[in-house]
Amino acid sequence: MTELVGFLVIDKPAGFTSHDVVAHIRRLVGKTVKVGHAGTLDPSATGVLPIALSSATRLIDQLVDARKGYLGVVRLGVQTTTDDREGEPMVTRPVPDITVAELEAVLAQFRGTIVQQPPVFSALHVDGQRAYTLARAGAEITLAARPVRIDQLTLVSYNPPDLVIAVECGKGVYIRALARDIGTALGCGGHLAALQRTFVGPFRLEQAIPLAELTDRASVIRHLVPPDIVLSDWPLLQLSAAEASRVRNGMAIPAGNLDATRARAHDPTGKLIALLHRDGAYWRPVKVFT
Repeated sequence: MTELVGFLVIDKPAGFTSHDVVAHIRRLVGKTVKVGHAGTLDPSATGVLPIALSSATRLIDQLVDARKGYLGVVRLGVQTTTDDREGEPMVTRPVPDITVAELEAVLAQFRGTIVQQPPVFSALHVDGQRAYTLARAGAEITLAARPVRIDQLTLVSYNPPDLVIAVECGKGVYIRALARDIGTALGCGGHLAALQRTFVGPFRLEQAIPLAELTDRASVIRHLVPPDIVLSDWPLLQLSAAEASRVRNGMAIPAGNLDATRARAHDPTGKLIALLHRDGAYWRPVKVFT
């Protein structure tokens, strides 16, 4: 039976939680195969959701710090309880006449490292519970603002009251909070009316497959992406059979001539078997994949 190791790049449909997608894949591949997702998408959002299978789940951490891209629709004039269209309207204000130059000036405030307050309806933990659980129960909570980085923020179009933006950012950015804060800066409030994730690290929307196309184990196999794709910035070390045997058993091997502090190791068949860190004159395995 073909080994199921790698990533699926899913174009998540609206109405599905990230866990729903994992559950769907798990039904196709069986309970013995580990399945996990790399980066939660809200149920109303669509777009790139990487799914890791088997030992590739141990590489999900490589995507945590990866850049992510989004296309969002900010609806001005209405602020909601959840900062997106799923919430109840809190404040409604008329949208003033806004020029493109004024929009660009406001967007410029949110580029680079900014301090952002996460939405109350979020998966962050407060006293051991998810913030959204407490918020749904009616508890009044305030989440601490924190620094995040927005590398690119581009005005795509403006057709009042809808403002379309393209965002490229690091980890921890809430596009819902960004929509809320843009609306506040424009003086009329706003919320996130639609969101599509366009990329996560090396995974692009152009290569993503609709969830409906995965109907059986064979379709999963056809669309698997090798796990090495998330390690493209790790130098490759091709091991001999003897070296591979030592690494598989957690043992160090001589470093040789590769000038690097870390490396990914392949066995003679080209299979990824470990991540290595340099320790003086030796490579030591820090993650071994069975």
